[in-house]
Amino acid sequence: MLNPSTAKSVIDHALFLGADFAELFVERHHSGNVELLSGEVDKVSSGIDFGIGIRLFFGHKVLYGYTNSRDEEQLKKVTSLLCARDKRDQIATAGPLNLSHLNDKHPVSEPLSSDQHVADKVAFLRQVDTRIRAESDKIAQIIGRVGQREQQVEIFNSHGLHVTDTRHYTRIAATAVATNGEEQSTGFDAPGALTGWECHQDIDPVEMGERVARQALVKLGAQACPSGEMPVVIGNGFGGVIFHEACGHLLETTSVAKQASVFHDQMGEMIASPVVSAVDDGTLANAWGSINIDDEGMETQHTQLIKDGKLTSFMVDHMGSLKTGYARTGSGRRESYKFAPTSRMRNTFIEPGNDSLDAMIGSMERGIYAKKMGGGSVQPGTGEFNFAVQEAYLVEDGQITAPLKSATLISTGPKVLKEISMVGKDLALAAGMCGSVSGAVPTTVGQPALKVDNILVGGGNA
Repeated sequence: MLNPSTAKSVIDHALFLGADFAELFVERHHSGNVELLSGEVDKVSSGIDFGIGIRLFFGHKVLYGYTNSRDEEQLKKVTSLLCARDKRDQIATAGPLNLSHLNDKHPVSEPLSSDQHVADKVAFLRQVDTRIRAESDKIAQIIGRVGQREQQVEIFNSHGLHVTDTRHYTRIAATAVATNGEEQSTGFDAPGALTGWECHQDIDPVEMGERVARQALVKLGAQACPSGEMPVVIGNGFGGVIFHEACGHLLETTSVAKQASVFHDQMGEMIASPVVSAVDDGTLANAWGSINIDDEGMETQHTQLIKDGKLTSFMVDHMGSLKTGYARTGSGRRESYKFAPTSRMRNTFIEPGNDSLDAMIGSMERGIYAKKMGGGSVQPGTGEFNFAVQEAYLVEDGQITAPLKSATLISTGPKVLKEISMVGKDLALAAGMCGSVSGAVPTTVGQPALKVDNILVGGGNA
């Protein structure tokens, strides 16, 4: 996408002006979206964006700018403006650019660039819509979406790196709103993968419709959730959002390098229950959060974050490595050329254990089964969180007895890690978008079902 001789000239210019390190991130982004509202096509859109990000290091200081132009003089102008903010007497030197040829670990058969498959996408969403409506006449509204995109990247840097990659993303989402005339509730499901449109072959539209309808309907007329400290079983899949938000971000060098994480000085220490092991793995074939290379051009890897309760690694980007001394983990990510990369999660999940869901439920005299988690808020640095439960049930004498509404889980990431006593075998992953200082990136959360012995539950009934 960018002439290597142009890239080399711009990098040399940056180093001549005093930068210690220079990097060009070239991106072409093609998107295509289809949306149905109550069974009818509401929106069909597509677009293409192109740009080049220029990142410079002056010691531990990072300067960043971007442009939509490939013109060498324009790129040098942006570079000069950045360098004008800092000066160095010692001039670094750049090595020759060597194009690396990577093995694509995520094969795609129906990319966006070949055909947008609009008719097929509409047909699939209508199947989901039909199934949701068939569940109950209380369903008031349904929204279905398919988003597909193709991101081509090319990265050059002053260490001689020249590498390219193409990433294909497809996500299918459905939202249902149910009402009984007095109250309303919603259901939502949005599987995604690092693939083309062929990913729909692994998703049953009938099962997807049933899941969304059940979530929307179960809280209508449900009893209020009890409140107070009690044991909670958190379901698999999207239940991993708590670990992602309340613990995962604290293990990124984005926060560790600033000592803004409670874990910044706890490497090698027990930070969780011995039954907890967790990884951040960018290598899973065609998983939503996977990548061949990160947005700094480093090949991705499997990173063991916690092993049997012990902190074993952080997620480390280039600058994070310079600041902390920890080896890079291929975790430098960004939303687009408009953002400088920082350490970010990929596919982050608690690994499976040896317990069954039935055994966890059976071990509770009185507690909550949080089958499907919803959204929430987290306090950066401490991991204090407040998460809503999308689908919750009361457990009494080891049995699920009634659906609940308005359940909320309140704790801190460090505390909840030590309260986990049982970890299931039923690992599942769920797609999501994670926002941070380098924008929104595709990430996967996940876990098997697990039991937290004691956590504060907020509800509507003391």
